[in-house]
Amino acid sequence: MSFDIEKVSTFVSEKFKYISAETLGWLAVLVIHASTIPSLLAVMAGLTDKMPSADIVLLAWGGLSLLFLKAAVQRDMLNLITIGVGFIVQAVLMVLIFFK
Repeated sequence: MSFDIEKVSTFVSEKFKYISAETLGWLAVLVIHASTIPSLLAVMAGLTDKMPSADIVLLAWGGLSLLFLKAAVQRDMLNLITIGVGFIVQAVLMVLIFFK
């Protein structure tokens, strides 16, 4: 299999020009929410008893809270819904772990 840099360059210039800053921001929110999900699921499954460190969770939730406030000021419904649903899912996972 050969690697053609010209094909890659053409693909990037053709396809990525349609990605907007809002799309990248929305993807960033999803990635931040997903950062603690694997460790929470591992604790629920009994694969480990080590919870994610509190500083990581607090920093992630703090950043998401600020992004939520920004979305509220801008009346950006997609980010409001995405961040809100993410908070609910993470809170439910934590409740299931703590009150198991």
